Amino acid sequence: MENISTILLVLVVIVIIVAAILIYVGSRVPRDDRDPLEARLSEFTQRGEAVSLEQIEMSQTFQDRIIIPLLRQFGEMTTRFTPQNALQEITLKLERSGRAGWIDAPMFLSLRFVAAGVAGSVAFFIFMFSAVKQPFPTAVLYSMIALAVGFFFPQLWLDEQIKKRQKEVQKAMPDALDLLTICVEAGLGFDSAMSNVAEKWDNELSLAFARAIREIQLGKVRREALRDMADRIDLGDLTSFVAAVVQSEQLGVSMSKILRIQADQMRMRRRQLAEELAHQAPVKMLLPMVGFIFPSIFIVLMTPAVLRIMKVEVFQ
Repeated sequence: MENISTILLVLVVIVIIVAAILIYVGSRVPRDDRDPLEARLSEFTQRGEAVSLEQIEMSQTFQDRIIIPLLRQFGEMTTRFTPQNALQEITLKLERSGRAGWIDAPMFLSLRFVAAGVAGSVAFFIFMFSAVKQPFPTAVLYSMIALAVGFFFPQLWLDEQIKKRQKEVQKAMPDALDLLTICVEAGLGFDSAMSNVAEKWDNELSLAFARAIREIQLGKVRREALRDMADRIDLGDLTSFVAAVVQSEQLGVSMSKILRIQADQMRMRRRQLAEELAHQAPVKMLLPMVGFIFPSIFIVLMTPAVLRIMKVEVFQ
């Protein structure tokens, strides 16, 4: 039993190490669409300094010069053996997570393989050459388990980022629709009202509005830009809002009336979600109560009785 607990502890440590590596890489990769060399060249140009290409390359961080290009090349190599549907699904999930600006499908796929390789190698080394040494077949089995965990962990992280972004958008929608309604009733057009929302706030919904406005300015039809925005977030409330706006545009219904109705519905929906979370609180509190509070209560209540019984037995 003690051996199994040690093995599980080692596996947990491996997963934490792989997660830390992925979080570090994800947090260090810039969210700017520009090439790092181009960004550094623009910086030196603004300073008025005459530098060579080699100096610009050496001024970058080790991650920008070595790690990211290697991951990108490895990802491009793995895409040759990956079905196109899988790549399209990864691209769609990256769009919905808001991470498509700094990582693409090939690079994300390479991160999964690298994480799997690191987790499997570390597990094999630990179970073969450390204090918890195991027989070779057992070490290979645990290494395969760690490899699978390392391969699927980035996918789980990406799904969690999608849910986090959707929650942030859903939380911001009622206030954003209130501001849209006020701007439209004040005489602004719908595009100008969306621009105001994008300028006033700095959250995922405002970024989505800003991107839709840029697409409209570049020539895309408004209803297509709004539908693409809804597809990139994949949230039911936002999809219904976009459908109502598109329908009001096609039927000639007053935009301010539609926005006010949608704002009222979003506030009601947010209140219902808050009530739902409040009803879930007792169930979520049950586990810590059983695990931490009840044992303490039992100790406080039973200790005097146990001490008295022990004292009686001693005197007998």
